[in-house]
Amino acid sequence: MSDKKDLYGYEEEDIMTLEFDDGEATECGILGVFDALGKEYIALNPLGTEDVYIYGYRESDEEYELIDIKDDDEFNKVVAEFEKLAVEEV
Repeated sequence: MSDKKDLYGYEEEDIMTLEFDDGEATECGILGVFDALGKEYIALNPLGTEDVYIYGYRESDEEYELIDIKDDDEFNKVVAEFEKLAVEEV
């Protein structure tokens, strides 16, 4: 049949590879970019899992930057906003 990898319902342009400090790489589907607390965030789904990773997100020209959310209070508020948006999508 086809040797194309399983994209788990994502278009190829909606997949990005996260590279962690330990050298591990994980392909993730982009669930979406959303605003919360006056900033932009991105929600990513590691392919083949039900997990969701949320990062701060900054884009300029053709470049983008993912920013770790180090503050627990900020993270909890962003997760709550993402969950609210996810429910509205259904």
